[in-house]
Amino acid sequence: MANHAPSRNLAMELVRVTEAAALSAARYMGQNNKPAADEAAVDGMRLVLNTIEMAGTIVIGEGVKDRAPMLYNGEKLGTGEPPEVDIAVDPIDGTRPLAEGRLNSIATVAIAPRGSMYDPGPFVYMNKIAVGPAAKGVINVEKSVEENLKAIAKATGKRIQDLAVILLDRPRHDQLKAEVRQAGARIRMIDDGDVAAALMTAQEGSSVDVLMGIGGTPEGVLAACALRAMGGEIQGKLYARNPEELARGMAMGYDFEKVLTMDDLVSSEDVFFAATGITDGELLDGVKYFHKGARTHSLVVRGVTGTVRQVIATHSLDKLEKISPLDY
Repeated sequence: MANHAPSRNLAMELVRVTEAAALSAARYMGQNNKPAADEAAVDGMRLVLNTIEMAGTIVIGEGVKDRAPMLYNGEKLGTGEPPEVDIAVDPIDGTRPLAEGRLNSIATVAIAPRGSMYDPGPFVYMNKIAVGPAAKGVINVEKSVEENLKAIAKATGKRIQDLAVILLDRPRHDQLKAEVRQAGARIRMIDDGDVAAALMTAQEGSSVDVLMGIGGTPEGVLAACALRAMGGEIQGKLYARNPEELARGMAMGYDFEKVLTMDDLVSSEDVFFAATGITDGELLDGVKYFHKGARTHSLVVRGVTGTVRQVIATHSLDKLEKISPLDY
């Protein structure tokens, strides 16, 4: 239990964090330079996080899996004043799509009271299932693909043939694809970016009904923070890539058979999440440039109130560059 639970709407401050990351990274769209894009996003995110009145600790950092410049686990951010909070970041969810000039790259950050976020340690993959509000409470990551799709279809009032399942395009999902096809549902493949994919399931008017498959554990925590406010649900189980990783995890006390529910991934409703589009996608528009300025599109959510905001911002790059060390 945190000593100082956040009460003010930190989400409106977090959107400045993701805007800075997106504006810094978007110049690298299609430049095939993932390290430079990551570094730009991290620098933008860290600069603004350190201006927020909070005593923050990074619980879900980035860099180890992507060999990127890090906002590392345990790093202290903010002014040092209360509230005490956990921070989860993914400065670029979809680094490869950004580098290759493809869709669905976003900058994301979440904050919750200290001690409320799940810490996966070095185990960066999990088997996940995520749905929107209509199917909340009917999914089970341990059940078969067909059982879950039947439950989702019944809850949403659709036929299984109407459902769209979003999957990361990976060889490890060949069997999963076969099972989805056997059940009769439609499939939507993505190159990267399973935070955005999880959020699409809860976005009003979205063409995506469910996210399935093995993706990032950090991304699962970030998605859980957003889905808290958006009314959706995510479940997962840690996934070991080989017997050695499984043995190491078990020796460290991690349970790879435990179903991680929303409450396991983030145990507080007092959670804040923000995301800003870097490249265009179904969830968010990417950064758009015009003469001496840029436009960003962000999603901002607050768990306690369930408020979900769309924020369209116009930025004067001339003015920003006069007061900021960042290269926009």
